[in-house]
Amino acid sequence: MKRAFTISEIDSVARDLIPHFETKVIAFKAEMGVGKTTLIKALAKALGSEDVVTSPTFSIVNEYHMQGDKIFHFDFYRLKNEEEALNLGIEDYFQSNHWIFMEWFENIPNLLPENLDLVTLNLEKNEFRTLKLNNNLTITQKNAMEQQNF
Repeated sequence: MKRAFTISEIDSVARDLIPHFETKVIAFKAEMGVGKTTLIKALAKALGSEDVVTSPTFSIVNEYHMQGDKIFHFDFYRLKNEEEALNLGIEDYFQSNHWIFMEWFENIPNLLPENLDLVTLNLEKNEFRTLKLNNNLTITQKNAMEQQNF
């Protein structure tokens, strides 16, 4: 799935994106300030959460509730090493079968689950953003994409 949009369309983008996910583990790749947290906020709302969604930059993980499920929202930007993620119990989160939204997943490359969906955001001219969804990536595919700086 590919799509161009403005921030004012973010709720519609989130609603359109959800049916295209093939896993419940979603990695978000974008430069700082492009809108990862804003998209995650819209996704949580579209999934039915009424919780206030904020960036987990300092807490590392925020938990949001929805009918019959949860969303765990991670921001790995501040991690110094993968051991810090292990100390948080990241493996238990990955095995929880709840939604996992990850910002700065690149900081834990050796801990990522076998399969995940990748949402890549780019800021274009005139404040437009482009979104690309790659589904159900395996570790080999993730590594190849990282090497291409995708």
